[in-house]
Parts: sequence; C-alpha cells; structure tokens
Amino acid sequence: MQIGIDKMAFATTPYYLDLVDLAQARGEDPNKYLIGIGQNKQAVVPPTQDIVTLAAEAASRLLDDHDREDISTVIVATESGIDNSKAAAIYVKQLLDLDDFVRTIEVKEACYSGTAAIQFARGLVALDPQQKVLVIAADIARYGLHTGGEVTQGAGAVAMLISANPQMLAIESGSVALSQDVMDFWRPIYATEAMVDGKYSTNVYIDFFQRTFDRYCQRQNRQLSDFAALAFHLPFTKMGKKALEAELGDQQDATSQRLRANLVAEQAIPREVGNLYTGSLYLGLMSLLVNGDVQPGERIGLFSYGSGAEGEFYSGILQPNYQDGLRAASLALDHRQRVTVSEYEALFNQQLGMKAEDVDFDLSQDPSRFVLTGQRDHQRQYLARS
Repeated sequence: MQIGIDKMAFATTPYYLDLVDLAQARGEDPNKYLIGIGQNKQAVVPPTQDIVTLAAEAASRLLDDHDREDISTVIVATESGIDNSKAAAIYVKQLLDLDDFVRTIEVKEACYSGTAAIQFARGLVALDPQQKVLVIAADIARYGLHTGGEVTQGAGAVAMLISANPQMLAIESGSVALSQDVMDFWRPIYATEAMVDGKYSTNVYIDFFQRTFDRYCQRQNRQLSDFAALAFHLPFTKMGKKALEAELGDQQDATSQRLRANLVAEQAIPREVGNLYTGSLYLGLMSLLVNGDVQPGERIGLFSYGSGAEGEFYSGILQPNYQDGLRAASLALDHRQRVTVSEYEALFNQQLGMKAEDVDFDLSQDPSRFVLTGQRDHQRQYLARS
C-alpha cells in the first residue's frame, strides 16, 4: 500500500515587503539580499494574522466535503505556537468546522517538525487506510528589526492531506533521520524573536544534509542519478544552493545540471515569501512541481532540517495525476499589497506576541477569510468570515 501526500495548498499574509526597499532603508546593497541571500520579497504579518489563521486558510483551500468526512487527525507543526498547553490544531479544527470526533495535536522541533508530522501521519494511515490526516506546517519567522536575520523573515502555512493511494507523492520507506544537541538557533520561552548563529547554522545544515543523504544512498543502494530533483528546506533560497553545491562540487554532467535547474525551480515561490520555518521545504516542493522539470514516476529527494538540530532525508515517487492535487500557490500571491518599510515596521510592532491585556484589532485592512480579532481574558479571539 502506498501512503503519501494527496493534496497540497499554501497561504500567506495579505502584505509583502520588497527587499530592495529594505536594503535601501538599512543602507545595504540590494544584491546582498537578492543574490547573497536569494530573496526578493518577504511576507509581512498584520496583527490580525497568526499561525492559526494562516493554517486555517491553507487548509480551507485544500479540503472538499469528502475529505472532511475522512479526516481522523489534524496535526499543526510550528515553532510559533500561541499557547504553551493548548494545541493550535484545536483552533484550526474549530475554524474549519470539522467534526468533533477528530484528534488534534501540535508538534515542535524547529523547522523540522512538518516532516515529523508527515511521518506520524503515515503511521496513522497505515493502521487504518480509510483515514486521512491533515498536516499543516504554519509559522511566522521573526528575528527583529535591524537585526542580521531581518532579511530572512517571512510567514505562511502549507497544508497537506496524507492518505493511502495519494495522487501526488507516494513516500518511500527508508528515510534517514539525524539529531544532535546544537545551539545554532533557538527561542527561549520568554522571547518573541529567535536567536541565531547564522554562519554556524549554515554549516550544520550542510553537514546534516550530506550525512543523511550519504547514509540514505548507502542503505537504499541509490545515487544522484536516481533523483529527478532534490528539494531542500529553504529558510532563505541560497541555503539550498549551498547544500547542493557541497554535494555536487565541480560535477557538470547531465544529472548535476538537472538537479541545479530544478533547485532554481524550487526556489522561485519561496523567493517571493521568505522563511516559513516548518513549511519552507514544502512550499519549495510546491514550487518545484509548478516550475520544475519533473515527470510522473520520477523520484524526488527531500531534505528537512530544523535547528537545534534535527535533519531527515527521505524520498517519494511522483504519481501520474500529481498536478490534480496541487492547489495553485499563486492564489496566495496574486492579490498581496506592497507595504513601505515604515508600514512594515509598524505592523511588526503591533503583533499580539506575549501581551496579557485585552485588545481589539481593526479588521478593516485585512481581507483574509480567517482573522484574529483580538484577545479577551487571556484568550485569543478568532473569526471565520463567510
């Protein structure tokens, strides 16, 4: 029995910042961001959006009535949790008006937990092939204004339906996971912005990729030519290029050229959104399937990484009708509004964050279907618009 990704959809915020504008405001050469980091734009988060609203929006673009009847579990993978106890998945389930007889949980391990959620979901489906599991990787990447990580911020959610006989990607057995206690990136419980050692984190990322990929190839008796594409976790798009080039070196054969071209295809949509943390690999996968040179029956390798640190390499086979399960990512990008640097800074500082007081947000500037209306008695208030 094959188990894997049946459908995928993406959602982000209604606003974006052009990184040329940010570079000019910060006194930097724009090419440092556009080429050196590999980003063009980043999502800007209004106070009326958080991981719950983003997750609900992505999932709402995915589900039909038949899916709703079959979903047994909702898993939200995030490192931007809104409660130390209550799972974000419970709020998402409520906004989506799913049946009460549904399991709802939240998982965490930096940017890696979206992959963990998929692997857990595969196990649930294997136990009962009639079940479908809704996995949503939703995050808001915050490093702070005028910080070194500011250019790698972003926000969004990727929703995936995991099922038997998937129409998109059948996940193969034999993944390789690696974990070590590494302080390359972390966010203490009292902080709303992440702490990161950028250069160190990049080195750990590359090392984890090469170690998991090499072990995978040894165990599965595979080599580079067995892959149509390698999809990478892309907190910024240059990161994937660094890892791929570390593996390819000076190779210029047909396989290497195709892998490089498909990495460019994977980078296309993430360049316009920024860092999704748990969703970055899967937004890249969507971009690859839209823009890349891949065909049904071909194998795609996926490298997932989460600082702290954990990595996993696994693979999947593209299915004949994979395009039918892909909800156009352009839906989330076509109607965004560009904001100025000053507007972005104001919105950044209006986030609810760790505030305890009651607040009511102005909803008039947010056209989103799902919104955070404010906070009452320490409880976030959500609205699902018709």
